[in-house]
Amino acid sequence: MKININKKEKYFIFILLLPWLLNLIVFWVYPLLYSIVLSFSDYSTLTNEIKFTGFKNYIKIFSDKAFYNSMINTLIFVVGTVPLTTAISMLLAVLLNSKSVKFKEFYKAAYFIPSVTSMVVVSILFSNLYSQAGYLNKICQMLSIPFPAKGFLQEPSTALFSIMAMDIWMAVGYYMVIFLAGLQAIPNDLYESAELNGASFFQKLFKITIPLLKNTFIFVIIINTIKSFQVFIEIFIMTKGGPLNSTNSLVYLVFQNAFEKTDMMGYASALGIIVFIIILIFSLVQMKLMKVK
Repeated sequence: MKININKKEKYFIFILLLPWLLNLIVFWVYPLLYSIVLSFSDYSTLTNEIKFTGFKNYIKIFSDKAFYNSMINTLIFVVGTVPLTTAISMLLAVLLNSKSVKFKEFYKAAYFIPSVTSMVVVSILFSNLYSQAGYLNKICQMLSIPFPAKGFLQEPSTALFSIMAMDIWMAVGYYMVIFLAGLQAIPNDLYESAELNGASFFQKLFKITIPLLKNTFIFVIIINTIKSFQVFIEIFIMTKGGPLNSTNSLVYLVFQNAFEKTDMMGYASALGIIVFIIILIFSLVQMKLMKVK
């Protein structure tokens, strides 16, 4: 079906789109193109001079131990949070979608509130919770459970996992709402027919719910993977990449080189491009494995 649009309507549509287009060009397209240019150069923020160096910054990345350390930390964060967040949020959505659960609206709000709370505020609260004199250490002490004496964020073996636990706690409510929307699109007739045939809860879950939530799973996993690769605020507030670089992520490494050093903006831009390519590759591989058409 062909829709005929006259010139006046085209101009009107363009005017409506203009604010969004300006935002896209000024805050997305221009910074991206400028960062690509900087990635092939040495740029000093003090002198504002650009000296083109070709692929020097990209070659340097693959010989930088800090890059590999940050890459490993980021992969641990992604692999550790995405599956757990997806599984927990889906199970919570299934339970809240059940007719037998009372006070559904209260539980929905309770689980969702952390996901709309400021990450800065939550990070500060959890920093106190994880500290040497924090509640978590006190509870472990009372229950005679082994705990890091200096606090959970001061030990390389526990710092990253502590941030991951906080991130999962914050994210499950948001993805739970998305799964709830997907569940409500599944016809009740399928569940009623399954119950008449004597299907158990797990049979309905694996034979009806999960297969029909495929598109929702794809959306949640890809969005959550991209978000997890971009982990930054919680690390900036809670650990600054420490202790001993055990929580340094790829995005935080970009930040360190861009804003904590005066002559590494070109290198930071190259790192940013590499991070973009890594996220793109992971997203495409996930879409291929999940057979997204």
